[in-house]
Amino acid sequence: MKQETATVRAEENPALRTPSPEWAPALSEVVTVPVAALLPADSPRARGEDPEHLRTLAELGRDLPPIIVHRSTMRVIDGMHRLRVAAAEGRPDIPVRFFEGLERDAFVLSVQSNTRHGLPLSRAERTAAAGRILGSHADWADRMIAEVTGLSTKTVRALRREMGGAIPHPATRIGRDGRARPLDSATGRLRASELIAANPRASLRAIADEAGISPGTVRDVRERLRRGEAPVPAGRRAPASQQAGPDLARTMERLMSDPALRLTESGRHLLRMLTSSLPPAEQRDQLVRSVPPHCAGRVSQLALECAAAWQEFARLVETARPDLAPEGWSSAAGAVASSTRSHGAGRADAPAA
Repeated sequence: MKQETATVRAEENPALRTPSPEWAPALSEVVTVPVAALLPADSPRARGEDPEHLRTLAELGRDLPPIIVHRSTMRVIDGMHRLRVAAAEGRPDIPVRFFEGLERDAFVLSVQSNTRHGLPLSRAERTAAAGRILGSHADWADRMIAEVTGLSTKTVRALRREMGGAIPHPATRIGRDGRARPLDSATGRLRASELIAANPRASLRAIADEAGISPGTVRDVRERLRRGEAPVPAGRRAPASQQAGPDLARTMERLMSDPALRLTESGRHLLRMLTSSLPPAEQRDQLVRSVPPHCAGRVSQLALECAAAWQEFARLVETARPDLAPEGWSSAAGAVASSTRSHGAGRADAPAA
């Protein structure tokens, strides 16, 4: 209860939040810019400028910090109240620091700036801003967006779920450290297990960089291997396989736990191929939408050829040594072929490139 209360207080007043690494774009040196050359902000403030805050700034009677302006549009990112005061007092110019980035990043900077100092944004304004950032920066991790908007990670995560199909859902997320990591870490965990087996003394960071997962996940993989367990927990195992039915999910789980596969290079390669060939439904649909019209015919043809290749692989596995072949090999390969074939057939009528 105390933790929940602290979270609510931190969301009401972002200044109470614990400092942590944050998004910090570079700004120019301070320069003087004519007041008349500046345009109103693309502001997260739904209510516009606050009259009381304008009076407070005017009464200070001293120089105020430079405002931040988006150079390519000359729109104010942070400092509209200061600009209004300067214009009301008849000042011909005002000190400015320029931001050189994209417009969508300028909005993020505006939210971050107005959350950290000056007249704070209301919780409703920060929530609305988070929703906009989820649309423009869908590949940002929930925690990163939370830091920028002064909301809790839990709030941002719930907002992402609520927005559903209204925003993109990429397969990777960029964290506060600037690193992109996959949402489904199964492939990365398998790769980490290979690296650990090849070099047990390698650092967590080195393996994490190579496998595309976090050092904490690498540590978990290492501990699981020490206990003789599969590198991928059962609850996270090949989520893509679940769309083909519970039998395939159980087959994949058995295969990924089988030492004959996970402890050999060829076996791990096969597991990676099987898991990567079955994207989750939401990733599959996103991939379909991302195919450019002029590439649709070729993509469809290749998908069908991949399905045929998996079918041939399944046939060879079944006929080579059926009495010795590990249980589940052919069923998993056949399901991959069936899934790929049905996916490719969905694009078969697409126009040729």
